Amino acid sequence: MPELDVLVVGGVGVDTIVRVPELPLPMRESIMVPPIEQFLAHTGNGVALGCHTLGLRTHFADVIGEDAEGERVLAAYASAGLSFAHRTDPSGTRRSVNLVDKQGNRLSLYDGRHPFDMEVDPELYRPEIGRARHVHVSIMNWARHALADAVAAGVPTSTDLHDWDGGSEYHLDFAHGADVVFVSTSALGDRVEAVTADIIEKGRASAVIAMAGGEGSYLRLPGQPLVHVPPVPLAPEEVVDTNGAGDSYVAGFLYARLAGRSWEDAARAGSHAGAHAVRTAGTHTSFITGTDLDAVLSA
Repeated sequence: MPELDVLVVGGVGVDTIVRVPELPLPMRESIMVPPIEQFLAHTGNGVALGCHTLGLRTHFADVIGEDAEGERVLAAYASAGLSFAHRTDPSGTRRSVNLVDKQGNRLSLYDGRHPFDMEVDPELYRPEIGRARHVHVSIMNWARHALADAVAAGVPTSTDLHDWDGGSEYHLDFAHGADVVFVSTSALGDRVEAVTADIIEKGRASAVIAMAGGEGSYLRLPGQPLVHVPPVPLAPEEVVDTNGAGDSYVAGFLYARLAGRSWEDAARAGSHAGAHAVRTAGTHTSFITGTDLDAVLSA
């Protein structure tokens, strides 16, 4: 039997969160803001910690820097008890500055840092592929090789395309190579149905999930129409910060599927996990537990 439930490849960094009066910002020389904070963040971090908190046996592999941010990553994972393997690169640890308005909406300024053509020793992740029930691959350029290795090994895979526009060639290896594909609706407009159908038709996906924030999500299965999964109802004052909600959705979805639940139940699980995340300030500061998620799914 596999020793791991989930292997997550790529995607940790540090977020600087700036709370602003409104988005977009007015053109002014100076704007007063509340205290600026930093959090361990980015997509792989959110999925890995989310799965870990849900009780899944999780291992995370990524590239960080020999810098203060990298030290923060190592200390946080040691404290959380998350299994983590890493390599270092002189370019440093990824980071971003996220502007968050009073409604919890965000604008992320992403500093990926690592060279586009950076080569990563596959021994960082390859030994764990054979130990895992599922491999989730972030869309780092080097991580597309990990996705191909997992597919070749016959291990089920997933990826999150984030705000893909449905056409950018960079994402195609991920969109067409993973068994479960997550994507945000933010850049798709009225093309959600067409893009999700195209992923199914041209790739290997058994399911495509388009996450739509406060509007819920959409589930596309082969040979079936697009299904809308309603959001978890939240009062406006409950939505504190949407940073990391999509990553929590992915973790909740994977938890349900690995427990043998249906695709529809997995989407419901993702919605509840995402709703839990938006109730707290910061990125990846609060994750739903397996006990709590099981309770809401059974209600």
